[in-house]
Amino acid sequence: MVGTNLKAETMKLMDQRANTEAEMDVIIQRLCQPGGPGLSGNLVDSEGFPRTDIDIPTVRADRRRLAELRNDHKIMTEKIDQNIQVLHSARLASTPSSVKDSGVQGSAVNIASPSSPDNYIATAATSSMDVDVVVSRPFAVIDEITEASPAAEDGLQLGDLVMKFGNVESGENLLQRLAAEAQTNQGCAVSMKVMRQGAIINLQVTPRMWQGRGLLGCHFRIL
Repeated sequence: MVGTNLKAETMKLMDQRANTEAEMDVIIQRLCQPGGPGLSGNLVDSEGFPRTDIDIPTVRADRRRLAELRNDHKIMTEKIDQNIQVLHSARLASTPSSVKDSGVQGSAVNIASPSSPDNYIATAATSSMDVDVVVSRPFAVIDEITEASPAAEDGLQLGDLVMKFGNVESGENLLQRLAAEAQTNQGCAVSMKVMRQGAIINLQVTPRMWQGRGLLGCHFRIL
């Protein structure tokens, strides 16, 4: 029962995080529109007077709200990570040899949460068991994926352990480098290596514009 409750809590947090990211995107787009002040641009002109081309109180309110959302996002992500680690540990301790890959894909707003907590935990836990049997160590896991997104259509699955994405394999600032790699290769196929159920799979994923957010429609969680 505890595991079930923890999975339900994690799914709820993922939905809340997706909603938070959507609100953050709206604010960022509003602040960064042509002629806008940006996320940290000056609110005064070259002579030190308040800018007359923008609504300063609204800009300040947007920036304050964005800071709050970023803090909430950080807290939720940390809690999700903690819950997933607990669930992985419990799953490995109870049924380490009977987990099956479901290939489930999620559907929700933004970079959606999976539709079945059991399938998600099973897939991710199995992948985690096999990390040490390969020389190249995975550096991220696909912990959220949107149905009909470029990532889903090109073959990525929830729980895939990422070993290589284009030129990104390891090192510092992985999230920033992954985002830059996708942006740089928009419309072009990117070689990707993942581990799924202990097997190494080579894919070609093409970052591209679609009806959802981002160029891939999935979320990388750094391990």
